[in-house]
Amino acid sequence: MHASSAAPALPLSGKTALVTGVSRRRGIGFAVATTLAGLGANVVIHHHRPHDLDLPWGGDDLDAVRDGIRSHLVGDASFADIAGDLSVATAAADLVDEAAAVTGALDILVCNHAKSGDDGSILDMTPQRLDAFWDVNTRATLLLTAAFAARFADIPSVPRRPGDRISGSKPYDAPRGHVVWMTSGQIHGPMVGEVAYATSKAALAGVTGTVAAELLELGIILNTVNPGPVNTGYLDPDTTDRSLNDFDDWLATTAFGRVGRPQDPAELIGWLCSPAGSWLVGQVLTSDGGFSLVG
Repeated sequence: MHASSAAPALPLSGKTALVTGVSRRRGIGFAVATTLAGLGANVVIHHHRPHDLDLPWGGDDLDAVRDGIRSHLVGDASFADIAGDLSVATAAADLVDEAAAVTGALDILVCNHAKSGDDGSILDMTPQRLDAFWDVNTRATLLLTAAFAARFADIPSVPRRPGDRISGSKPYDAPRGHVVWMTSGQIHGPMVGEVAYATSKAALAGVTGTVAAELLELGIILNTVNPGPVNTGYLDPDTTDRSLNDFDDWLATTAFGRVGRPQDPAELIGWLCSPAGSWLVGQVLTSDGGFSLVG
């Protein structure tokens, strides 16, 4: 390989990333934050620990979470953490403003946050339950993305109409920003007993192409990741929120004999946010070790 074609050792050096939903060392968000830090980025994390405390796996030590991410920072890269309840309508825009203030810029947004638990079948749906999942998983993701994109756009002189395109300053030599959304396994099969969660995540998968096309006018790249089954504690016998009967026997029949680890999707997200992944745009990517192919 010629030296000129080698990938930079720190492809995110000088970039600032906001990763939402980072409150547990077992979580995907923590793995994403440490991965981006290891690639040279300044890292700002968001967390809402009260959500964890209501779930079987409970909350983590936030000081240990902070220390874990700091230990992966490179050189003089910055770190900050911000608490916030994304079910509050104004929280998304405030979070983006606070994150950008850390270094004066914001280049990467990873919407990893999610409401989990307190779900049910179609017979269990109520307006309140559906709204609770929608507000956090879908509305907040869209509003975070809107606030992030607004930093790259001019304010229109007149309101846009349906069908109007966002106006940018193409062409771009390189992406100006990266956004990653998280969806779930509902794109490959039923998620029985998780109707509200699956609905909120399916909306993100379904609108990825639409939003990606608009962001591309501003030089921002959006992709959505389905991490497949990743054990963040919910598949541990002592902290699970579901039946694990025969799970180990079934798992042994799969290709790798294991579920995902948080680092598995984190590595993909790190690549997507780097120059190497910048030609991939508007895709819903499944990173599940082939689980979606198992009959």
